[in-house]
Amino acid sequence: MTDRAGARRFVREAENLADGEWHRLHPATPLLRGGFAFVAIVGFVIANLRERILDFFVGGRPAYAGGGDPLDLIVERGLIPLALLAVLVILLIVIAIFWLSWRVHSFRITDELVEVRSGILFRTNRRGRLDRIQGINVGRPLFARLFGAARLDINVAGHDANVQLAYLSGRNADALRHVILKLASGTRDAESRARDAGATAPEHDGSLGGIVSQRAREFLAPEYSAVHRDAELAPTSVVAMHTGRLLGATVLHDRTVIFVLLVITGIVLASLAHAFFVLFGVVPLLFGVGSQIVRRFSRSLRYTIAATPDGVRVGYGLLSTSNETLPPGRIHSIEIQQPLLWRPAGWWEVRINLAAHSDRQEGGRRTSTILPVGSRAEVFAVLELVFPEIVDAGVRAHLEAGLSRATPGDGFTTSPRRAVVLRWFSWRRNGFTLEPAAVLLRRGAIWRSLVLVPTARMQSVSLHQGPLLRMLRLADVHVHTVTGPIRATLGALDAADATRFFREVAASGVVAAAVDRSHRWAAHPATPTSRPLSGGAA
Repeated sequence: MTDRAGARRFVREAENLADGEWHRLHPATPLLRGGFAFVAIVGFVIANLRERILDFFVGGRPAYAGGGDPLDLIVERGLIPLALLAVLVILLIVIAIFWLSWRVHSFRITDELVEVRSGILFRTNRRGRLDRIQGINVGRPLFARLFGAARLDINVAGHDANVQLAYLSGRNADALRHVILKLASGTRDAESRARDAGATAPEHDGSLGGIVSQRAREFLAPEYSAVHRDAELAPTSVVAMHTGRLLGATVLHDRTVIFVLLVITGIVLASLAHAFFVLFGVVPLLFGVGSQIVRRFSRSLRYTIAATPDGVRVGYGLLSTSNETLPPGRIHSIEIQQPLLWRPAGWWEVRINLAAHSDRQEGGRRTSTILPVGSRAEVFAVLELVFPEIVDAGVRAHLEAGLSRATPGDGFTTSPRRAVVLRWFSWRRNGFTLEPAAVLLRRGAIWRSLVLVPTARMQSVSLHQGPLLRMLRLADVHVHTVTGPIRATLGALDAADATRFFREVAASGVVAAAVDRSHRWAAHPATPTSRPLSGGAA
């Protein structure tokens, strides 16, 4: 079977899963979701009984002689057959529960929603609307990869509204992501069939060698997809993440520096007071912070970000891999920030806000960082992927100014000199500029930050002026977006500038929302407003 024919077959299989009928997940789902805990318990029991097992089968001195262990009683009274029968019955019951949980765990995909139902005694039902999809993540935990399985996380706008399909076969997960995004995009059926007809995909022939080759491909590339179209046959990452740079950025990050200082301070104080037992009280805290740093580093290994017809594809991970597709128009704000110790190297970190948020760590988006560390050129390359309308609008000069020291005439309206009372070091750099497609907020002199909010994604804008600000003729502004780690706020502005900001941003948001069609990006391409906004330097 040719690659093209194999791709068409996989796409047809995925479309069959999206026929509106109920379907079951991968047969190994019960084992992957909870079975390994049972296997670990059995392994623990066997490890503790290894001497008894060896004595029973090999012979020798009975390890149970003279003991008061319940197992001694079983052996002495000849109840071993009954004990083995009880263990067998327990195993059969566990297997039956696993099988029943797999039978009742099903999903369906229609033209409007994704729905999952599960539970034996307590039934649950989760639904996610396709037009509110913020991104789809294909996660491959290490043990799931051994079975050729993958987890499909469908991130839906709203609090704890995400839908998870855990687990599917790896190829079905990739193909189904493509089909779901096609339905969510509003692409006409004729257009989608024409695109799928040009698909190419690697496929094994069912032999052991073919299966091993496919598993090897899945281990080698976190962004590996079982269904590739001609345009994304080999999506090239716009960022090359070098391990040395990632390690250096991790060591020089504020979080790591604070962690090391806490460890040193704790050891010094404990040694001076001759009370080392005090360290045991802070060990859990230090362990938690340290594990978070290590996890952040390991999850950034083999990082890739590339453009595909379905959106921006972000891949990462070493043993447990993940690759997430962000459809156009789903990013509500973006922040480019630079820790102090990164400045000599010229490194930056890029974070985003999405409308999807989940209380379940395994089901929601695991991180808001879309670029762990990169140069200024790589930051612009990422911006061209996630915000192409901003780059096309000719605001590169303002973006450059937003990442640099403040200079007169750089296009930003900044805080007045009297704001030094509240912004000792950053009042010269603290400012904003308004563009047709986005609002740019520049903050910080020591820890630099630039926040971009697309006008079409804004929810509201507010102006705040307390007694102290009123006395200084200053005001704070806040552009409201979805809940996330990025807060689009700017303080200590001149009251007149803040009023103008409030008025023009509110008007721009209304115009941009009226023409926005990003919820069906393939059927109605979004067109950013072209009405010029003022934002001259002060």
